[in-house]
Amino acid sequence: MTRRSMNKRVAIVTAAVIVAVGTVGTVAATAGTHTAKKASRTQIAGLFDTWNAALKTGDADKVVDLYASDAVLLPTVSNKVRTTHAEIVDYFEHFLENKPVGKKVQTVVDVLDNDSAIDTGVYEFTLTDPDTGAKRVVKARYTYAYEKRDGAWKIVNHHSSAMPEG
Repeated sequence: MTRRSMNKRVAIVTAAVIVAVGTVGTVAATAGTHTAKKASRTQIAGLFDTWNAALKTGDADKVVDLYASDAVLLPTVSNKVRTTHAEIVDYFEHFLENKPVGKKVQTVVDVLDNDSAIDTGVYEFTLTDPDTGAKRVVKARYTYAYEKRDGAWKIVNHHSSAMPEG
Protein backbone atom coordinates (compact mmCIF):
# COMPACT_ATOMS: atom_id res chain seq x y z
CA MET A 1 0.00 0.00 0.00
CA THR A 2 1.39 3.34 -0.97
CA ARG A 3 1.71 6.26 1.38
CA ARG A 4 -0.84 8.17 -0.67
CA SER A 5 -3.48 5.42 -0.47
CA MET A 6 -2.79 5.05 3.24
CA ASN A 7 -3.40 8.79 3.82
CA LYS A 8 -6.55 8.55 1.72
CA ARG A 9 -7.81 5.59 3.76
CA VAL A 10 -7.06 7.42 7.05
CA ALA A 11 -8.94 10.47 5.76
CA ILE A 12 -11.99 8.37 4.83
CA VAL A 13 -12.01 6.58 8.18
CA THR A 14 -11.57 9.90 10.02
CA ALA A 15 -14.46 11.47 8.06
CA ALA A 16 -16.68 8.46 8.80
CA VAL A 17 -15.87 8.72 12.51
CA ILE A 18 -16.64 12.46 12.53
CA VAL A 19 -19.98 11.87 10.79
CA ALA A 20 -20.83 9.01 13.16
CA VAL A 21 -19.89 10.99 16.26
CA GLY A 22 -21.74 14.03 14.97
CA THR A 23 -24.86 11.96 14.31
CA VAL A 24 -24.70 10.29 17.72
CA GLY A 25 -24.09 13.67 19.36
CA THR A 26 -27.09 15.17 17.58
CA VAL A 27 -29.31 12.23 18.50
CA ALA A 28 -28.11 12.39 22.11
CA ALA A 29 -28.67 16.14 22.27
CA THR A 30 -32.21 15.89 20.94
CA ALA A 31 -33.17 12.68 22.75
CA GLY A 32 -33.71 14.50 26.04
CA THR A 33 -35.53 17.38 24.39
CA HIS A 34 -39.32 17.20 24.34
CA THR A 35 -40.86 19.31 21.63
CA ALA A 36 -44.20 20.43 22.99
CA LYS A 37 -47.11 20.45 20.62
CA LYS A 38 -48.27 23.92 19.67
CA ALA A 39 -51.51 24.78 21.45
CA SER A 40 -54.67 25.08 19.38
CA ARG A 41 -56.65 28.27 19.07
CA THR A 42 -59.55 26.48 20.76
CA GLN A 43 -57.35 25.55 23.72
CA ILE A 44 -56.16 29.14 24.15
CA ALA A 45 -59.68 30.56 23.76
CA GLY A 46 -60.80 28.07 26.44
CA LEU A 47 -58.42 29.60 28.98
CA PHE A 48 -61.01 32.38 29.34
CA ASP A 49 -63.52 29.78 30.55
CA THR A 50 -61.07 28.74 33.27
CA TRP A 51 -60.58 32.39 34.25
CA ASN A 52 -64.34 33.06 34.22
CA ALA A 53 -64.96 29.98 36.38
CA ALA A 54 -62.37 31.31 38.87
CA LEU A 55 -64.29 34.62 38.96
CA LYS A 56 -67.49 32.73 39.83
CA THR A 57 -65.83 31.30 42.96
CA GLY A 58 -65.63 34.82 44.40
CA ASP A 59 -62.09 34.05 45.58
CA ALA A 60 -59.54 36.62 44.38
CA ASP A 61 -56.64 34.26 45.12
CA LYS A 62 -58.10 31.60 42.78
CA VAL A 63 -58.34 34.18 40.02
CA VAL A 64 -54.85 35.53 40.59
CA ASP A 65 -53.38 32.01 40.60
CA LEU A 66 -54.02 32.10 36.84
CA TYR A 67 -51.62 35.03 36.47
CA ALA A 68 -47.83 34.79 36.29
CA SER A 69 -45.92 36.20 39.25
CA ASP A 70 -44.68 39.05 37.04
CA ALA A 71 -48.00 39.69 35.29
CA VAL A 72 -49.35 43.12 34.41
CA LEU A 73 -53.06 43.90 34.70
CA LEU A 74 -54.66 46.95 33.08
CA PRO A 75 -58.14 46.46 34.54
CA THR A 76 -61.53 47.50 33.25
CA VAL A 77 -62.87 49.36 36.27
CA SER A 78 -59.71 50.85 37.75
CA ASN A 79 -57.31 53.50 36.51
CA LYS A 80 -54.36 51.90 38.32
CA VAL A 81 -51.96 49.63 36.45
CA ARG A 82 -51.43 46.51 38.59
CA THR A 83 -47.91 45.07 38.43
CA THR A 84 -47.59 43.03 41.61
CA HIS A 85 -49.39 39.99 42.89
CA ALA A 86 -50.80 42.01 45.83
CA GLU A 87 -52.11 44.75 43.53
CA ILE A 88 -53.82 42.23 41.26
CA VAL A 89 -55.39 40.50 44.28
CA ASP A 90 -56.59 43.89 45.55
CA TYR A 91 -58.26 44.64 42.22
CA PHE A 92 -60.07 41.31 42.09
CA GLU A 93 -61.18 41.53 45.72
CA HIS A 94 -63.10 44.69 44.78
CA PHE A 95 -64.20 43.53 41.33
CA LEU A 96 -65.59 40.25 42.69
CA GLU A 97 -67.93 42.16 45.03
CA ASN A 98 -70.02 42.77 41.88
CA LYS A 99 -70.36 39.01 41.17
CA PRO A 100 -69.08 39.35 37.58
CA VAL A 101 -70.16 36.84 34.97
CA GLY A 102 -68.24 37.15 31.73
CA LYS A 103 -69.15 36.14 28.22
CA LYS A 104 -67.03 36.48 25.10
CA VAL A 105 -68.69 38.32 22.23
CA GLN A 106 -65.80 38.16 19.77
CA THR A 107 -62.40 36.51 20.04
CA VAL A 108 -59.28 36.38 17.90
CA VAL A 109 -56.56 33.99 19.02
CA ASP A 110 -52.99 34.04 17.78
CA VAL A 111 -50.83 31.12 18.90
CA LEU A 112 -47.33 32.54 18.60
CA ASP A 113 -45.34 29.40 19.42
CA ASN A 114 -45.41 26.40 21.75
CA ASP A 115 -45.21 28.60 24.84
CA SER A 116 -46.99 31.87 24.03
CA ALA A 117 -50.31 33.04 22.68
CA ILE A 118 -52.56 36.08 22.57
CA ASP A 119 -56.34 36.11 22.91
CA THR A 120 -57.96 39.43 22.05
CA GLY A 121 -61.49 40.58 21.38
CA VAL A 122 -64.64 41.81 23.05
CA TYR A 123 -66.38 40.47 26.13
CA GLU A 124 -69.19 41.59 28.35
CA PHE A 125 -69.75 41.27 32.04
CA THR A 126 -72.98 41.17 33.91
CA LEU A 127 -72.31 42.90 37.22
CA THR A 128 -74.59 42.89 40.26
CA ASP A 129 -74.61 45.89 42.57
CA PRO A 130 -73.87 44.46 46.06
CA ASP A 131 -76.17 47.02 47.74
CA THR A 132 -79.19 47.08 45.45
CA GLY A 133 -78.95 43.82 43.51
CA ALA A 134 -79.37 45.80 40.28
CA LYS A 135 -77.65 44.22 37.29
CA ARG A 136 -75.80 46.02 34.54
CA VAL A 137 -73.84 44.83 31.53
CA VAL A 138 -70.42 46.27 30.75
CA LYS A 139 -69.02 45.59 27.29
CA ALA A 140 -65.22 45.79 27.04
CA ARG A 141 -62.27 45.11 24.78
CA TYR A 142 -59.69 42.67 26.11
CA THR A 143 -56.27 41.24 25.46
CA TYR A 144 -54.78 38.29 27.31
CA ALA A 145 -51.14 37.46 26.66
CA TYR A 146 -50.34 33.93 27.82
CA GLU A 147 -47.07 32.11 28.39
CA LYS A 148 -46.61 28.50 29.32
CA ARG A 149 -44.64 28.43 32.55
CA ASP A 150 -43.64 25.19 34.24
CA GLY A 151 -46.13 23.39 32.00
CA ALA A 152 -49.13 25.63 32.82
CA TRP A 153 -50.59 28.50 30.82
CA LYS A 154 -50.34 31.75 32.79
CA ILE A 155 -51.63 35.22 32.04
CA VAL A 156 -48.61 37.51 31.70
CA ASN A 157 -50.50 40.57 30.51
CA HIS A 158 -54.22 41.32 30.72
CA HIS A 159 -55.71 44.53 29.36
CA SER A 160 -59.41 45.27 29.55
CA SER A 161 -61.12 48.56 28.77
CA ALA A 162 -64.76 49.52 28.51
CA MET A 163 -65.98 50.12 24.98
CA PRO A 164 -65.71 53.82 24.14
CA GLU A 165 -69.14 53.91 22.50
CA GLY A 166 -70.78 52.58 25.64
